[in-house]
Amino acid sequence: MQAFNNLYDTILARREQPQEGSYTNYLFAQGTDKVLKKLGEECAECIIAAKNNDKAELTLELCDLAFHAAVLMAQMGISPEDIAAELDKRAAKTGNLKQFHQVNKNT
Repeated sequence: MQAFNNLYDTILARREQPQEGSYTNYLFAQGTDKVLKKLGEECAECIIAAKNNDKAELTLELCDLAFHAAVLMAQMGISPEDIAAELDKRAAKTGNLKQFHQVNKNT
């Protein structure tokens, strides 16, 4: 998790001290819609890499997805600690299997 925290800190530093030519600064300047578009693109690329059973490509795409998610987190004021706290809450739940309804695919 330290690598993600370091990435997040770098993103915050770029936001506070913009650097010319920084892709992160470009995303912040373009706004939330651009960040969301890139996040969606990276999700799709992860799906394709997984569907193609390409572990190396999927690893790269997951890193891109994590980066764009971190940019969105910074833009929305969500810290890695916020995410960790929510994950801790979820980990504390046991026997939380959701009930799924049956769908008749013939209708």
